[in-house]
Amino acid sequence: MVAPKHWLSGFRARLVSGSDPTRSDCLGILAFEAAAAMARLVSLHRSLSDSELRRLRSDTMRSEGIAYLVSADQSHLLRLACAEFVGDLDRAASAVARLGLRCRAAIPRGFERFYADAKAGGLADLDRAGLAKNYDKRVKKMERYVPVTAKLYSEMDTLNELEQSERKMEQWKRFSGPIPLQQPDPAIPLRRELKTQRQRVRRLMEESLWSETFDKAVGLMVNSVLAILLRICSVFAQFVPGLPSLTSRYRHYSPRTMHSSGPLERPFAMGADIRFSAPLSRPKDAILKPNSDLSKLLQPSPTSVGGSGMALRYANVIVAAEKVLALGSGAVESDDGEAATREEMYEMLPIRVRAAVKAKLREWWRKEAAPKADEGMVAGWKEAVERIVRWLGPVARDTVRWHEERNMDRQQRFDMKARALMLQTLQFADREKTEAAVVEVLVGLSCMCWYHEQRRGS
Repeated sequence: MVAPKHWLSGFRARLVSGSDPTRSDCLGILAFEAAAAMARLVSLHRSLSDSELRRLRSDTMRSEGIAYLVSADQSHLLRLACAEFVGDLDRAASAVARLGLRCRAAIPRGFERFYADAKAGGLADLDRAGLAKNYDKRVKKMERYVPVTAKLYSEMDTLNELEQSERKMEQWKRFSGPIPLQQPDPAIPLRRELKTQRQRVRRLMEESLWSETFDKAVGLMVNSVLAILLRICSVFAQFVPGLPSLTSRYRHYSPRTMHSSGPLERPFAMGADIRFSAPLSRPKDAILKPNSDLSKLLQPSPTSVGGSGMALRYANVIVAAEKVLALGSGAVESDDGEAATREEMYEMLPIRVRAAVKAKLREWWRKEAAPKADEGMVAGWKEAVERIVRWLGPVARDTVRWHEERNMDRQQRFDMKARALMLQTLQFADREKTEAAVVEVLVGLSCMCWYHEQRRGS
């Protein structure tokens, strides 16, 4: 993450009075990149907590929409989850490695190679790092640093706007001539606000990562990256042969100490199954071979919705259909909101889905069902649509959420909450099944809307 260019010029000279602005060992403007990396690490830490893993195993992976559209093979779904966790950790580790080049200590400077060695099977070398010790304290430190640094980012943006207003005010004064003595100077309130804002920014600089050294901040993240790698291995290694195995020493204490929401209900050995709602054993025909590239798992097949590049578009159609259904689908007097939603939904439809909906509607009319429609038939349509939307809607909403979380603006990149996973979206969903479900929903909504409009005489 790189700060906007208009922030780079002269900030230290203007604001960091009382401290040495030339110190090369402080993060300075790179504090925002460090905070974004910390936010990603905290998010991963929370996603890998006992409670989140239980929810993933017992709720998300067993939901009707995921089982029907993506896969009912929970071993495969676990491998997808692991691949995404490792991918997110790799991106965080890459940011840590870039910042580590500015450190004085040896491990942060050579972290890229150190991390690669650990992933390649060198977890035994981590015994010397003492990663399990004080792990929760390191996470809490990052949880304190991130919001303060995010606040600094926002306040610096506000300061920049005030400075632009001051420059415009000065230009206006030069062109308008001197202000009469009996009139107050309109720039005085702005200057006061600017002084207060500069003090606020200076205080946040001292409290945030801006004034921390590279060695302290990067050292904190280095330990966290490796601890999260150990956590991923402790949870997924038995299902993903491509992951490095833990040493016997870590097999003993890693599951009980590398946690975020308290100890596990029952400490388990790394060779045993994860016990949530059903037993799960190592797959006989594992997709991955040792040392294979996990990222290949995250490439949707051409027959999937994500492989055709339509995941977000279908998700928006489904969300719009949910909204039309919630508005009553014409059960009450039509308003501009419902009409606009229906029009928007129609415009989003891909050509093949639009053609399929028209074909099914023509078939319905040929059977002369339309003139015979009554309240009972409408209730049947409504029940059918609600039944499909009940399992299709959550997958669509998670798809929208997944895209929003990975296309954040600069301020949102400091969000530390657990994120949605690809496996719970339409990325891997079977395209034919998804399109068939969407067509059934749209045909049902169309019939419901036609019936209610006929009753109103519109």
